[in-house]
Amino acid sequence: MKVQIDKTFPLPCSPEIAWEFLQNVEAVAGCMPGASITERLDAGRYKGTVTTKMGPATMSFRGEVAMTEVDGRLRSLRLLGKGTDGTGSSGASMNLLARIETAEGGLCALVGMSEKSMSGKAAAFGGRMMSTVGDQILRQFADNFATQVSALQASRATPAANSGGAQSSATSISASAPKPLNVLAPAWAVFKSWVRGLFGKKTA
Repeated sequence: MKVQIDKTFPLPCSPEIAWEFLQNVEAVAGCMPGASITERLDAGRYKGTVTTKMGPATMSFRGEVAMTEVDGRLRSLRLLGKGTDGTGSSGASMNLLARIETAEGGLCALVGMSEKSMSGKAAAFGGRMMSTVGDQILRQFADNFATQVSALQASRATPAANSGGAQSSATSISASAPKPLNVLAPAWAVFKSWVRGLFGKKTA
């Protein structure tokens, strides 16, 4: 089962700051709900985990992510990821093309085009469910990304007042432990939408 999601998120920083941050895979992973980088294999390749919680059940995927097709002129790169859960009964892969676009007022936007594939038990949720969950993940990711690049730009704007700014900024980016994404809320939203379509009336 494949799900494709294309999104654009405005960012409160310059294109240069956003592009610098986007190339830091560990920092970017820290913005993704439930994701973390556990090991750096070599240039552009990492091991990591993604944990998703649905009510009382938790699914944890372990795998690899690689940064490829880095284009400094276009400020774009591709991230390829794949992994399996602990039981081997579910698999997931991701192909993400991300770029930084210039916006008015010296600001910019993060543009992402991703295709995710699910197999095994994970695919049983269906494309509609995965699209809803994917939208929620991307919204949280974009909020975290915007917060981090805003802090990074602020630290660069006041170097004298913050002699340890770069170090403290990097620490704040990677120090927080990832929290599993709880997809129970979007699952309930999909269920209510399905019931409304079935009966043709609004439900509580």
